[in-house]
Amino acid sequence: PYRRQRQMCIRDRYERWAKVFNLKQLSQAVIWLKEHGDMSYEDLQKRSDAATDSFNALSAQIKELESQMTANGELQKQIVNYAKTRAVYVEYRKAGYSKKFRTEHEAEILLHQAAKNHFDELGIKKLPSVKSLREEYTDLLEQKRKAYSAYKQAKNDMKELHNVRANVEYLLEISSPPQP
Repeated sequence: PYRRQRQMCIRDRYERWAKVFNLKQLSQAVIWLKEHGDMSYEDLQKRSDAATDSFNALSAQIKELESQMTANGELQKQIVNYAKTRAVYVEYRKAGYSKKFRTEHEAEILLHQAAKNHFDELGIKKLPSVKSLREEYTDLLEQKRKAYSAYKQAKNDMKELHNVRANVEYLLEISSPPQP
């Protein structure tokens, strides 16, 4: 009996809390609508969808910048490996591709060949300087920082609009498709 009473008490407290919370959410939605100019439900939908599109576009932009940064970093690494192992590879060629020389310098030769294969895959004939690649990487990083700042703001705007929209739909008893 005590356990059942305790469960009922907890359930009653939760129900009271939920009612108060829901009322607060609904009132915040109404206040938001008043602060941002009374708008129709269709306008709210459009604004919410635009915020979602903006958020998704910034997310895609950040992923693209990260991909470019990764490719840039890999190219830098391969150029450094190529430069470090070039002398050993030249000696290997002069030795007539000797098996003995290859076994003695296996790691350097493999690094050199991997770097050459990477350049061939990218279709690079003339290697860019590591300095120019570092500058490009710095520019990409700055673009990513700016995009991420806008991304955080777009995320907050999107959440706020989705919350307001969900509360308005609840008030108007409109069923909406689930939001992503």
